[in-house]
Amino acid sequence: MRILIADDDPQILRALRVTLGAQGHEILTAGDGLATIAAASTHPPDLLIVDLGMPHLDGMEVIRTVRGWSQLPILVVSGRTDAADKVDALDAGADDYVTKPFAIDELLARVRALTRRSSAAAPSAPVVTLSGVTVDLLAHVVTREGQRNAIRLTPTEWKILELLVRNPHRLLTHGDLFTQIWGTADVRETGYLRLYIGQLRKKLEPDPSHPRHILTETGMGYRFEPDPPR
Repeated sequence: MRILIADDDPQILRALRVTLGAQGHEILTAGDGLATIAAASTHPPDLLIVDLGMPHLDGMEVIRTVRGWSQLPILVVSGRTDAADKVDALDAGADDYVTKPFAIDELLARVRALTRRSSAAAPSAPVVTLSGVTVDLLAHVVTREGQRNAIRLTPTEWKILELLVRNPHRLLTHGDLFTQIWGTADVRETGYLRLYIGQLRKKLEPDPSHPRHILTETGMGYRFEPDPPR
């Protein structure tokens, strides 16, 4: 398993690299928030361990940014012991929180619990391709191969596309989409949703009348199928 450890304390990085590396994990490290984002996007980890008090970009912003494209498990390891800090980190998207100083056995147990919990779901990559179209979740940009200008999407089209792309191969029901996009589970106006799906297909699919990536599950919802891995 690949673990990215983000902390500005070299001693913590060294200790966790040795401890977790001894468990057979591949370890990546970052000493500040910007380096963490870069490492997470170029070499997506299976688990992110992050400190809150880092330079350039603090841990809270790192969590929010990573959550923009990935559901990978995030474990906060921080010296901040205030309950409000823990609540804020969990609300931002962290899955668990350990305070410093910590017992190694406890940390290893938290890591095992998080990896068990997420074993059925692979992390979403920040960049996804579909028939020559690239969707960059981090940059919020959609481009087509061979074209200089980005494909223009409305804010609602982007929200729908992002939800689909972040949940590849999974059926997103009409209720899922209405709740996430419009804040209501009322799905009586499914024609409204069909209009947006149709517009996305016209902009992204090679043959909108025979979609390969944004698929309809009749009477239920929609499913996204990216290009198969090379």
